[in-house]
Amino acid sequence: MTSTQFPAPIEQEQSLTDRFLSAFRNHPGGVAVVTADAGKGPVALTATSVSSFSVDPPMIMFSASVRSSSTPTISKAETLVVHLLDEEDLPLAQLCATSGVDRFADTASWDRLPGGEVRFHRAASWLRSRVLQTVEVHGSLVVLAEVIEAGGRNTDSAHVPGAPLVYHARSWHALGESSKIN
Repeated sequence: MTSTQFPAPIEQEQSLTDRFLSAFRNHPGGVAVVTADAGKGPVALTATSVSSFSVDPPMIMFSASVRSSSTPTISKAETLVVHLLDEEDLPLAQLCATSGVDRFADTASWDRLPGGEVRFHRAASWLRSRVLQTVEVHGSLVVLAEVIEAGGRNTDSAHVPGAPLVYHARSWHALGESSKIN
């Protein structure tokens, strides 16, 4: 009879939370900006948790930390706009990721859609969405929304899209031909 070798147990020096954060720090995420206005002025935040989960009808989901100053407004909003960003939108991503700044000071960079939603009009793509459900789970607000309108330069089939903007290992990156492996 032979004995089977098992891998050594994972070091317990790091907490599960630390290992989880490290794992996701090294998992790239597409970058988006979420805007909302529940009647007391617009808010915006940068998110890397946006994903699609249905095509027909088009639906998206994302999460936001309840510690974010924007989350209370997002939780009350009936509609919002999710802006999907490319490398040209890096300044917008950085602006909306910075605490304590007026994200709407440059009035030339945004406008309101007919429903009153705030849109950064130069974003690669934007998705006006109706909030279907929000769920608060362990310090995060999960938002499920149905897309009711889409626009932006990357929604025009004649436009050549810019390089996707991703966040990886606490840094901004643009994906291009040199990053293609297959």
